[in-house]
Amino acid sequence: MPYSAECPDCGNARALFNQCPHCGSDQLPILSSDTVEINIKQDGPYVEEALELLTEYLRKSIEIGIRTVVLIHGYGSSGKGGRIKWAIHDALVNNRYSDRVEDYYFGEEVAYGSPAYHSLLKRRPGLKQYLQRFKEGNSGVTVLLLGTHARSA
Repeated sequence: MPYSAECPDCGNARALFNQCPHCGSDQLPILSSDTVEINIKQDGPYVEEALELLTEYLRKSIEIGIRTVVLIHGYGSSGKGGRIKWAIHDALVNNRYSDRVEDYYFGEEVAYGSPAYHSLLKRRPGLKQYLQRFKEGNSGVTVLLLGTHARSA
């Protein structure tokens, strides 16, 4: 996961969701960005495991002030989309994460220059450099805009 977070206790770089490997601190990290990339398909989880991980990552992301998650769920080897991708799309469409996710953009819809691309950039201008890598869109990612209303949930 590419991100920049610093341990509030020792000042070293650390992961967002785990204990600091340098000092063992469980304190929430200090962020240098409000956008993170999460690879949910890493380590090959089953669909239910991936959905549980996503639930936990979203909860923790909101807790530490993240506003945007670029979720890598993969496209699947079948050429028609993988099970994790379809399960996440289904969960979003059916409001499973509505208490945390304010809005979402499927990667295939945000091709460079598309109306969805421009709409997303109006809301989160910091994503421009990231999204420019996907000239044709990317079916293996979904961009999640986390709601501030979720902090009190």
